[in-house]
Amino acid sequence: MLALARVSGNEPGPSSRASGEAPEESKLEQAAAGGQRPGGSPGTAVLIRDGLVVVLAVTSGAIDAVTFIRLGNVFSSVITGNLALLGLAVGERHGALAVNSGLALAAYAAGVLAGGALAGQTEGGQPVWPRRTTITMAAELLVLAGFSAGWLAAGGHPSGGARMTLLALTAAAMGMQSAAVRLLGQMSTTYLTSTLIGIFQSLAVRRVPQDWHRSTGVIIAFIAGAALGVAGDAASPALVPVVVMLPLAAVVLCAARSAALRQPRDPGGRGS
Repeated sequence: MLALARVSGNEPGPSSRASGEAPEESKLEQAAAGGQRPGGSPGTAVLIRDGLVVVLAVTSGAIDAVTFIRLGNVFSSVITGNLALLGLAVGERHGALAVNSGLALAAYAAGVLAGGALAGQTEGGQPVWPRRTTITMAAELLVLAGFSAGWLAAGGHPSGGARMTLLALTAAAMGMQSAAVRLLGQMSTTYLTSTLIGIFQSLAVRRVPQDWHRSTGVIIAFIAGAALGVAGDAASPALVPVVVMLPLAAVVLCAARSAALRQPRDPGGRGS
């Protein structure tokens, strides 16, 4: 058999053994085992992913601010706040606030259910940014397009049934985004309490968290988005859809076009 291998030329020659170079197939196998593919690296993919997650928080902050000041003094994504408002409304027998907070909670739950069905479960060996996450966010973009159409039709001052419909759309969109981002790992762009806990716990033990740049970036972006949402609403109703939809649309477009995000997660943990 050895002789046949030598005759057929399949056995590596002395020069290749001496140089210590692995065959091209072995290089590709080693790259795959290390969480890489030709043309990219897990570190690059994670940096891109974290940047897109930060941008998503701008949309979350803008929607929460607009929802609070224009759609009934409740939030689209701050579920703990809505639960407190619901309890407050029951205690004070404030019917309108109870309806608003209850609707926001129900619509958010519906959005999570719809987003979870689209995004599915985390799977071993999945890319840093799964295609299902992009699909779910594209569906969220359609929901926010419906909100934007209704918002513009009402001139930025919805009332009655229109206001309730827009509230339901924004809360459902945030639920979908929460489900989509959850597929990426232990991170969020909508509920940030755990993000703050992680930062301050690390400070308490004098340790810099591995994901500090993403965590702090998300918090800053959320605040900036809220400020932009309020400023846009004050300046012109037409600016609110821009502030709300532009960051999400940019994320969907970048995620769909980026080959780096299709890299598998690093088995060593750098991809989480």
